Amino acid sequence: MSQALRWSLLLALSTPGVVAQPAPRPNVVVILADDMGFSDLGCYGSEIPTPSIDALANDGLRFTQFYNTGRCCPTRASLLTGLYPHQAGVGHMVDATADPGYRGVLGRDCATIAEVLRDSGYRTWMAGKWHVTDQLGAWSDDPRRDDRSTWPLGRGFERFFGTITGAGSYYDPPTLVVDAEPAPPVGDGFLYTTAIGDAAARFVREHAGDEPFFLYCAFTAPHWPLHAPAEDVAARQGRYDAGWDALREARHARQLELGIVHAEWPLTERDPAVPAWETAPDRAWQARRMEVYAAQVVRLDAAVGTIVAALRDTGRLDDTLLLFLADNGGCQEELGGSGSAQTARTHDGRPVRRGNDPAVMPGPEDTYQSYGRPWANASNTPFRRYKHFVHEGGIATPLIVHWPTRVADHGALRDEPGHLIDIMATCVDVAGASYPTERDNVPIQPLEGRSLLPLFGDVPDAVRASFAERTLYWEHEGNRAVRRGRHKLVAAGVRSAWELYDLVADRTETHDLAAELPALVTELDVLWTDYAKRCRVVPPDRWQPESFSDAARFELTHGADLPRDRAPFAVGRHVSFDLDVERDGDGVILAHGGSTHGYAIWVADGRLCFAVCRSGVRSVLRAADALPGGRIRIRGRFAPDGDVELSVGDRATARGTVRGTVPGGLLEMPADGLQVGRDERGSVGGYPTPNPLRGRVHAALIELGPAGR
Repeated sequence: MSQALRWSLLLALSTPGVVAQPAPRPNVVVILADDMGFSDLGCYGSEIPTPSIDALANDGLRFTQFYNTGRCCPTRASLLTGLYPHQAGVGHMVDATADPGYRGVLGRDCATIAEVLRDSGYRTWMAGKWHVTDQLGAWSDDPRRDDRSTWPLGRGFERFFGTITGAGSYYDPPTLVVDAEPAPPVGDGFLYTTAIGDAAARFVREHAGDEPFFLYCAFTAPHWPLHAPAEDVAARQGRYDAGWDALREARHARQLELGIVHAEWPLTERDPAVPAWETAPDRAWQARRMEVYAAQVVRLDAAVGTIVAALRDTGRLDDTLLLFLADNGGCQEELGGSGSAQTARTHDGRPVRRGNDPAVMPGPEDTYQSYGRPWANASNTPFRRYKHFVHEGGIATPLIVHWPTRVADHGALRDEPGHLIDIMATCVDVAGASYPTERDNVPIQPLEGRSLLPLFGDVPDAVRASFAERTLYWEHEGNRAVRRGRHKLVAAGVRSAWELYDLVADRTETHDLAAELPALVTELDVLWTDYAKRCRVVPPDRWQPESFSDAARFELTHGADLPRDRAPFAVGRHVSFDLDVERDGDGVILAHGGSTHGYAIWVADGRLCFAVCRSGVRSVLRAADALPGGRIRIRGRFAPDGDVELSVGDRATARGTVRGTVPGGLLEMPADGLQVGRDERGSVGGYPTPNPLRGRVHAALIELGPAGR
């Protein structure tokens, strides 16, 4: 039996019985992209060809100030329930804690769109990424994690094709499911993006009744890994040779032309951790990363076109409300050589070359890379920051509304603020459904959002004003914000002070008004605190997404191997080294981290070297003179401003400043831990790993100073 036939039979067998209950209500299709930046669609300023999605925008509406939650799992929880993510139980990811807002699974005190619309007579289908449960079924060794009532069919959907978890190979996605059972192994030629579109289109074409339907289609594209067929990548070849600086300028100019952004909002400066394109290393590899990412967006657009064609061919397009949006801003994550979400082998058994290694061009199945901070900075044009954060770069999403029978203002823009919490309210409104107060004798939390339907036609001034003045909230990993009317209070992390911006005058968040308007800061802070208490958000000082060592002094010897959570927390800290080394050749003395984030001291060609990696950008300082042989004492200092000093004995050996575009220390805690005498994980210095020292580190003392000192 062919692979295609096997898929068709499985999906056909999963078709439920049809109940003839005609209803003159619209079908509803919600399409969610994954890790796609605000400017990545042609109709929002991109050079990437997205004709299918652009056609929806040209025939419908584009919202310019619509918001997600800044991360995949919370966005899905909020979209599906019409609540803030903590209220739905998924305030962070799917790692459960005892806090009710962080259980990692949708709570039973909330209802999903599928449950509400199914109760109202809709058929309900889903294709794509679920990622709102920690229950992995057959893929978990723990029988306590096989509660499939937390999967789509347990939360109101009648048919499902997709994955339970998040990121994974596009050629062989982990946790692939048909309805509630593991799918058969995929074969050659499988691509998850295409398969999601095909499954969604099949659901539409096989629908034989007159009932309206709700289809939730959650793509993984263009989330890492960078996987795309060779012909798709070849079609983009050379397109990004001018680099990220030119790309940001071109996209911004196009956005101004389209009216997506306003001229008074300046384009934010390039991220300070990103070098100017002209000075960036490995430019051919860097360009290829963006070529593959763009190819993923192109393939996403084609899959959307497949769904639209099924709606059109079955005569349902005019009577379908279609919403297209993204789950967070562009993703700055640089991938190292390890990670639980990364596939170890291809579907035919070949080892996967994992991590952002410039010697490996991304795209094929045996690679596992991301496009990183430089290109995410361009994806989020004109904003700053990224996924995880709740500055505009992390939470601003395109929203396209297409509904031919109700949207007559073709190609128009809507500047009124909206949020994911509004999707449920909109679906309930257009379906004429009743939102429940309880289900299965469990009280259901009231909706937080409001219907967007009043914005679909001619919008009265009073309606515009009511949307413009609304109050919206965010929290993720201690990143927090509240927007009331034109003002937004926002902070990046639990240790950061509030910033205040006037989004009417300065949506790109370039002029902080906090010092000028302290009374307003206090007022909005009170609002945010009340929201946090009401919506199950843990206080910021309790938010610890990961537990790191709080030690300031580490005494180590040769062979020491500290995992990430026990290694020195060197982010923003002054780091000093005192090393007692006996050497008779080259190799690594000390390495903390990998090729994405980290620092290392090693010997190459007899000379002492120091390197720091920040978001995949490596800076190396090399001593001019060769080291003496035998037993030596090496002292070093690495300051948060990027200054480095190295000495051997009483003699200064090297001094300089490590740089990206600007000097600086570590931006993020390295993922790969710390090792003494070798570097078995991602290469900090660009040397072949593990590069063991020919000799011995008798003692390694590492001390951390206060942050910023």
